[in-house]
Amino acid sequence: MSQVLKSVPASDKIDTAGAASSEIAQALVHALADTQVLLFKTQAYHWNVEGPLFYPIHTLTEAQYTDLFAAVDDIAERLRALGHLAPFRLKDLTVQACIQDRESLPSAEGMVKDLATDHEAVATRLRGAIDVAEQGGDPVTADLLTTRAMVHEKAAWMLRATAK
Repeated sequence: MSQVLKSVPASDKIDTAGAASSEIAQALVHALADTQVLLFKTQAYHWNVEGPLFYPIHTLTEAQYTDLFAAVDDIAERLRALGHLAPFRLKDLTVQACIQDRESLPSAEGMVKDLATDHEAVATRLRGAIDVAEQGGDPVTADLLTTRAMVHEKAAWMLRATAK
């Protein structure tokens, strides 16, 4: 029984992953990093938003971070399905994310605009990742990333509409 817990995670060669597996995995790591960092920022804004639009922004960001939480798992599990390890250190994610931290909390309007910009940046980056997956002959990953891009585009639209 003591040997059971001594397994150390390792990458695996997966026959279905194709020759572009490393490039696709890197694109997925970027998607995972962006999603994880955006999840944290969205939840932090959710906790700290104040003002007359507190409730609608609080509710909108809760729906968004709930979706992001599920997406993190889907993306990481796709990495594993392709035979690659998912990042296990937070700093490995933060340095690869296209999302930037703020030095201080913005106003409610600033939070909404900041999140809209972040969702747009993630959607744009995902389009590049979709191309990598398609060129690498991986329609499953392309489909996952296409769905995520759609979600980020919709989130950006909702946030932009809220900020008007």
